[in-house]
Amino acid sequence: MPTITDFLTRLETFLGQKTQSSVHVLAARPLAGGASRDTWGIDAHVAAGPEAGKHSYVLRRDHAGTITDDALSREQEFRLLEVVCRAGVLVPRPRWLCTDPAVLGAPFLVMDRLEGEAVGRRVVRDATLAAARAKLPRQMGEQLAAIHAVSRTPGLEFLPHPDATQSPAAAALEQAAQQLWRLGEPHPVLELALRWLRKHAPACPELVLVHGDYRLGNLMVGPEGLVGVFDWEFAHLGDPAEDLAWPCVRSWRFGHDHLRLAGIGSPDEFLTAYRDKSGRTVDAFRLRYWEIMGNFRWAVGCIAQADRHLSGQTANIEFASLGRRTAEMELELLDLIALNP
Repeated sequence: MPTITDFLTRLETFLGQKTQSSVHVLAARPLAGGASRDTWGIDAHVAAGPEAGKHSYVLRRDHAGTITDDALSREQEFRLLEVVCRAGVLVPRPRWLCTDPAVLGAPFLVMDRLEGEAVGRRVVRDATLAAARAKLPRQMGEQLAAIHAVSRTPGLEFLPHPDATQSPAAAALEQAAQQLWRLGEPHPVLELALRWLRKHAPACPELVLVHGDYRLGNLMVGPEGLVGVFDWEFAHLGDPAEDLAWPCVRSWRFGHDHLRLAGIGSPDEFLTAYRDKSGRTVDAFRLRYWEIMGNFRWAVGCIAQADRHLSGQTANIEFASLGRRTAEMELELLDLIALNP
C-alpha cells in the first residue's frame, strides 16, 4: 500500500482525471469500522468544470482477505450501487471505480458521502437521535421492501446466487461450514448449531436481492431517521428472511439486548412495515431459522477476521479483537436452539 502522502497525491491525480480539473484533497481520514473494507472520508475541492466546488466523498478500498468467500469485488459493488441508485433506493451516489491496484494499492470505488451517524453503538445511545430511533423500525422495513423489489430490475445477473439444486439456506450454510473447517479451530457449539441448521433448513418460495448485511452500522441515521444504506459487498440473490432476521442478531443490538431489533425496538413494527410495503409475509419459523443462521455465520466471520490478523495477512487490532466475540454468538446459539429444539 502507498504511504499516506503518496496516497493523497495519487488520489488527487485520479480525481483530477475523472473531473477533468485540478483537484486538491482538503482532508482524508479513515472512517470507523472498516472490518470488511478500508474506508476513508475524503473532502476535496474541484477547481473548475461541472464538478467545481467542495465535495465530500467516501472511498472504499479492498483489504487483504475477505470475511466470506462470496464477497463482491469493488467492480461488482459499484455496478450494484448504480442499479439500486437508479431504482430509488436510499444509497450514496456512486461516482467512480478503479480496478487498477497500481493506483492506490488495491481496487477502490468513490461515492458521495452521506451525512449522519453510522456507528451502531452511538445510534442506539445518542440522546439527540431518540426521535430518529422511534422512526427507524418502520423506515428500515420500508427501505428493505424497496431493496427486495429491485430483484425485478435487469442487470443483476452477476450477483452470487444459490445453485438450482439448493435452497438459499442450504447454500449459505454450506459456504459458512466450509469456511469454518478451513480455519481449523475446534468449536463444539458451532458444530452443534451446524447440525441443527442442516436438519431444519427451510425452502424459499422466491429469490430476491438480499443486501446481506442490513443492520445498524451499515445504515446512515440522521435526526429524521434513515438517511441511506451502504456496504453492499455481501449482496446476493437469496431468501428475504435473511435480511429481515439479520438486524435481530445479538451482536447488532450493541448492548441493548432487550430490544431485539437492532437495539432500538421490537421487530413487530419493522416486519409490519415490510409486509405493508412489499406485500410479502415471512413466516415466524423462517425468521427464527435465519436469526440462528446469522449468529452462526457471524461467529465464523469473527474467527475469520481474527485469523486475518493472526496469520499476518492484515495486521489490524480490530480484526484481532473480533475473535473473542465468537463466544458471545455461541452462547446466543445455545439459547436460541434450546427454544427451537
